[in-house]
Amino acid sequence: MLNRTGVIFCSVSLVTAAVVCIGGFRLAALPKATIEAAQVPVPPESLPELDLPGFGKVSALDLIGYYIDNPPAPVNAGGGAAAAPKRFGGC
Repeated sequence: MLNRTGVIFCSVSLVTAAVVCIGGFRLAALPKATIEAAQVPVPPESLPELDLPGFGKVSALDLIGYYIDNPPAPVNAGGGAAAAPKRFGGC
């Protein structure tokens, strides 16, 4: 048996949560122009240089070339770091 106060509390809570979610999504969502610009491919020559700590400024084209020449080693190939110990049976 539901009492009237409980039903009102649940209804107001649901409406409040929906308003907060809608308002929060509108504040957190990227602008349409940014989303459309992200979907257009750009040649690497037109990207700005990246400032890497310890290396200085490096062009994106050089980073892509280095990644192609030196791909990361697979995790189980023995070159990677040891697997982290499992604790408490979790992740």
